Amino acid sequence: MSSAVSPVEQPQQLRREFTLWSSFAFAFAFISPIVALYGIFGLALSAAGPSFWWGFALVFAGQFLVALVFATLVSRWPLEGSIYQWSRRLLGTTYGWFAGWVYMWTLVIAMATVALGAAGFLANIAGLEEPSGGTLALIALGILLAGTAVNLIGRRALKIFMIGSIVAEVIGSVVLGTWLLLFHRQNSLSVLFDGGGVDVDLWSWMSGPFLLAVAFIGWSFVGFESAGSIAEEVHEPRRELPKAVLFSLVFIFLVVAYSSLAIILAIPDLGAVADGEVADPVSETLTSALGQGIAKPVEVLFVIGFLASFLALQTSGSRVIWAYARDGALPGAGTLVQLRGQARIPVVAILVTTVVGSALFLLSIVAGDVYSLMVNFTAGGFYLAFLFPLLGFLVVVLRRRWTPASFSLGALTVPVAVAAAVWTVLQFLNIAWPRVAFEQRYLDWSVWIGIAFLAVLGGLILVSVRSRISAPTDE
Repeated sequence: MSSAVSPVEQPQQLRREFTLWSSFAFAFAFISPIVALYGIFGLALSAAGPSFWWGFALVFAGQFLVALVFATLVSRWPLEGSIYQWSRRLLGTTYGWFAGWVYMWTLVIAMATVALGAAGFLANIAGLEEPSGGTLALIALGILLAGTAVNLIGRRALKIFMIGSIVAEVIGSVVLGTWLLLFHRQNSLSVLFDGGGVDVDLWSWMSGPFLLAVAFIGWSFVGFESAGSIAEEVHEPRRELPKAVLFSLVFIFLVVAYSSLAIILAIPDLGAVADGEVADPVSETLTSALGQGIAKPVEVLFVIGFLASFLALQTSGSRVIWAYARDGALPGAGTLVQLRGQARIPVVAILVTTVVGSALFLLSIVAGDVYSLMVNFTAGGFYLAFLFPLLGFLVVVLRRRWTPASFSLGALTVPVAVAAAVWTVLQFLNIAWPRVAFEQRYLDWSVWIGIAFLAVLGGLILVSVRSRISAPTDE
């Protein structure tokens, strides 16, 4: 049959090579506990002191409600593209298109952000002191190209790297945390109950510093939904994916909360950290406790965690692009949807993420502090993307039009749907609220700037492809 046949007329078939274990490893690596902890620890500690630790429990509780809804949705519709596919089947094509559009860009921007984060570690391991933005961008580009190569090889290489990542995470998080607790404890558990100190009442602390810390922590507990992004590559997805979504979130919470507790109790001088005198409390604590000779190899474990997170983000982003293309929902869909090689990999979609990531690195060199802009947007972007299927599910459930699949919440469906939607709205507003946090005021508006840009660009693209988009089915 001619390759000119549209993707809508001739759907491309992915190969199912992922199991429950590998889909769990994928979701786990997506928001690596090492990445989650290192990315937010210093920010949250500076914002609210050691008592920020309780924010992990709060964010986990809210995100577990979201995960229950997503497990319900992926059981009903185990389709590549997850949030995009669920949303369009809940409230229609236009609604779903914008849901996936936000999710797709959030994934690709987060991918570039994680590569830049890994570049900092690699520069430090290589002995580069205070590398320039251009140097970090070049290192990140090397990471991007290497990750792309792994993704193009096939799913087996991806699975091997993900399993290696989990081993690194266990050593780098759980074993190291246990060692710190047993032999390098500097502070008592009472520091977790200090709040804002004697000069700040509990309400002022919770409504100010603690909420800011919760906004930072929100970035630590996304990624569990990514198991659904590869749904059509998983064996028995209706049965296995709800488990992968829920188990990955629970495991990430346990590892991050445990490791964070260990580091808090091992910090030599909490006062210096609170005063901003210690720029990197995680690295400083590890070096103080373990010595420079051991701290360097630990940073190698950190790099592995960052690289695994990068790979999972790139894979998820490319699969959302591919899912759009299969529906004829993007320009060039006929090319983007093609699967290449024996492994049936969406090569062009993967290369698109590589091109966009490279453009973001170039922009970071030319335009200055784009990294902060990207970090700020991705946290809000994930929660905004989550809102689309959550609100769609709530509408359908309240209209009594929901038909459950193998995984069902039963009588708890309505209360869980309401609570998950309310939580996500509040957390999105908490993250997106333009607090004065940067010298450049526009960075405080990062989320809203990103939303406005994507809304305009997305609207223009949707108008150009709307007539070619295939109607969703219930399969």
